[in-house]
Amino acid sequence: MTRFLYLAAFVLAAAALAVTACDVAQPGPSTTSPFAAATPTIAAAASPSPAPTLPSSACVSVNGLPDPACTPGAIDLAVTQDNIQQTVCVAGYTQTVRPPVSYTTPLKILQMALYGWTGPRSDYEEDHLISLELGGHPRDPKNLWPEPYNVPQGARQKDQIENLLHDRVCSGQITLREAQTQIATNWEAVQP
Repeated sequence: MTRFLYLAAFVLAAAALAVTACDVAQPGPSTTSPFAAATPTIAAAASPSPAPTLPSSACVSVNGLPDPACTPGAIDLAVTQDNIQQTVCVAGYTQTVRPPVSYTTPLKILQMALYGWTGPRSDYEEDHLISLELGGHPRDPKNLWPEPYNVPQGARQKDQIENLLHDRVCSGQITLREAQTQIATNWEAVQP
């Protein structure tokens, strides 16, 4: 019965997402990604993303990290190492690709149910595992999850790591791919 409720919630959320997906301009798709070949656990998705897919089982967060089976991360193929100075390193870039709440809220509700989380939605941020400022895919559900605020390494702490990695990428200290791997694998291990 629980599986049926998850499927029913998914169908409703997918329908809402399909309708709103047409309302937002997306960056053009790219056809190559050296990152995807080097790190198969992180999906490479061209914009626009496909409709959300339901994981085969419930999602489990451990120590504030997302379930890698549910949220492996996905990159935007339109962002590459060669064009970071024209994309992610430009002030205001993330506002040009950020999906609207009409897309993220239904997805957040569905994903909270998959993680078995109840309580107020305000206790969670619908987070891009690979942040937009690091070339994360804006709309792919594999890159979005309801990140809790109230855990030791929660949403606010991850935001600081995203900013740190963004600064390192844009200053040439590390590559975009290195930053994407660090944030998707375990941001808690990133040293300031």
